[in-house]
Amino acid sequence: MFQSPRRLCSALLQRDASGLRRLPAPGLRRPSSPPAAAPRPASPRLLAAASAASGAVRSCSRTVRSMGTGTSRLYSALAKTLNSSAASQHPEYLVSPDPEHLEPIDPKELLEECRAVLHTRPPRYQRDFVDLRTDCSSTHPPIRVMQWNILAQALGEGKDNFVQCPVEALKWEERKCLILEEILAYQPDILCLQEVDHYFDTFQPLLSRLGYQGTFFPKPWSPCLDVEHNNGPDGCALFFLQNRFKLINSANIRLTAMTLKTNQVAIAQTLECKESGRQFCIAVTHLKARTGWERFRSAQGCDLLQNLQNITQGAKIPLIVCGDFNAEPTEEVYKHFASSSLNLNSAYKLLSADGQSEPPYTTWKIRTSGECRHTLDYIWYSKHALNVRSALDLLTEEQIGPNRLPSFNYPSDHLSLVCDFSFTEEPDGLL
Repeated sequence: MFQSPRRLCSALLQRDASGLRRLPAPGLRRPSSPPAAAPRPASPRLLAAASAASGAVRSCSRTVRSMGTGTSRLYSALAKTLNSSAASQHPEYLVSPDPEHLEPIDPKELLEECRAVLHTRPPRYQRDFVDLRTDCSSTHPPIRVMQWNILAQALGEGKDNFVQCPVEALKWEERKCLILEEILAYQPDILCLQEVDHYFDTFQPLLSRLGYQGTFFPKPWSPCLDVEHNNGPDGCALFFLQNRFKLINSANIRLTAMTLKTNQVAIAQTLECKESGRQFCIAVTHLKARTGWERFRSAQGCDLLQNLQNITQGAKIPLIVCGDFNAEPTEEVYKHFASSSLNLNSAYKLLSADGQSEPPYTTWKIRTSGECRHTLDYIWYSKHALNVRSALDLLTEEQIGPNRLPSFNYPSDHLSLVCDFSFTEEPDGLL
């Protein structure tokens, strides 16, 4: 049966926090050999409050069977609207309600609570930003964008067969804190996530109290629903800071391939920067996985590009596209994006010596079929309208370790990508 938020947070409330790590200065991560801190009781009240708030969603739930497990009325409605191809007619299921009744929370306090929960785990590894600026002409603060496939909990525990990852490392009570710690450490202005199956009971309640506005669009036939004790379908989620951006337009896109509607989705939102008044479009997607589906992914990518062409008025609105494309740079879908009339460039190429090569990996895992090291995740941007000021370097092979990902150190089989963007001097014809 579904594990209620009340039961979920009880594990947090009952933890012994002896050996709690000292919270470092702002902007710093936990050191690899932290100094001993005086024991004090754990008080993860913010995590508990988020779980309690999510009870408002759960309280109206009823038990429905979906491939052997119970899900909430909300998820049932989602599945029905999506399967009837009418998702766009029911935005109330896809955009989170405004949580005016929830008080803002201090990100440092939430970060400390997460670290209290994680006190028995190894510390996070240090990752540094690489300065990519060619000039310092921008007078406005950069726009920090994070792209991350966070690994759906149901898939991590029930389907993905990470043979070198201990089962204990996948427990949601702690893994969610590792995910939140990563987000809080880099403080993105915009957060693009894939494989989100704990939107309503974790990410939306907590991130909304940190000042983010969120949108969730689930897969029509999520594989999570095949797993016992699932938490509903997984999908894409997009969050942005409300104090920095104003939402102009939002589109939930169910991708097609060869005129057929598919199980993959995207979210595209036009935002306006409150500091500069400049508009741009941010999109998040997750394309079809697996070898043998290359032409299918290519068709999905073409459909997404056509949608974005319309949304950006033929590239008049600058564009950032984040996603797990499930495609190496040699695939057709990558080439479609690289040669698109939208004039896109892949931000992480700029970390290479020649500025033309993607990283050697963005995901690294060991399954029953063997070891998989691939570059699948990208942040594309309008190179005529945006500059990449910095990008977060990737974990090294030594940091990842011989058992690869996920692990006690890192919560997903995909690495997060983080970039700082600024607008170029306003060209003619751009909004």
